[in-house]
Amino acid sequence: MIAPARPAFSSDSVRLVEVGPRDGLQNEKSYPATDVKIELITRLAAAGMATIEAGSFVSPRRVPAMADTGDVMRRLPIMPDVSLPVLVPNMRGLEQAMLAGCREIAVFLSASEGFSQRNIQCSIQESRARYIDVIDAALVAGLRVRGYISCVVRCPYDGDVPIDKVVQVAQWLLERGCYEVSLGDTIGAGTPAHIRALLQACAATMPVTQLAGHFHDTYGMAVANVVAALESGVRVFDTSVAGLGGCPYAKGASGNVASEDVVYLLRGLGMQTGVDLPALVETGAFISQALGRATASAVGRALS
Repeated sequence: MIAPARPAFSSDSVRLVEVGPRDGLQNEKSYPATDVKIELITRLAAAGMATIEAGSFVSPRRVPAMADTGDVMRRLPIMPDVSLPVLVPNMRGLEQAMLAGCREIAVFLSASEGFSQRNIQCSIQESRARYIDVIDAALVAGLRVRGYISCVVRCPYDGDVPIDKVVQVAQWLLERGCYEVSLGDTIGAGTPAHIRALLQACAATMPVTQLAGHFHDTYGMAVANVVAALESGVRVFDTSVAGLGGCPYAKGASGNVASEDVVYLLRGLGMQTGVDLPALVETGAFISQALGRATASAVGRALS
């Protein structure tokens, strides 16, 4: 008699990091007014999203959609149980974030030299040097720091990215003091087999519990890649309400995996997220209407 297979998932709890208000909106063709952003974040929190990427303190010339992040942070209602990380690219960004009362920041590195040069106009090594002071100053000030790695599978300029390059960048971010590192499939080229191989390589040198999955859906693989990462022990995922977003430096890259689709998937697997799916679908419809576009969430379309 064949013994029954062991459950693939050792934990029934998954934390979602909602990235729509930052990673999503900054890459949309149009972006909403400050009041709409505030309502979006408030609705997401009410739906049960406990971590919401609220904006970024970057050059308004390069990313005009995020020019009002300071106003958004100052005007948001007090939400003591919700983390509101913001992206900062340098010391100036950190100073602005601290003035706005932010308690968590995110820093970005690339696993691809070509993407690093096109995105932030410097090499990976140079970007590390820039971030040393930023991370150290944030930690001294008592802020939490989350790390992101872009192009963990393929780069639109350099092609396939060696797994060992990704592991090296992740190690560096954790060693500098990031509490968690998000592995970003920036152009959505990943497949479940590659994601499993990447996570297996990471697990040899770092705890998988400190890694998160950030998958784009360019080739329709995002939900499948979430399952592969779950099977590999990952319990944190970046998702974007209504599938907002894309990548301005990656031709053809579609949005992040939709929050609604991932919540539906996890609920079907018996895993807990703390998210109210109907309220999330309503929030997706709200921001889609504000942007004048249809939701990119299959679940959102099915349940609306």
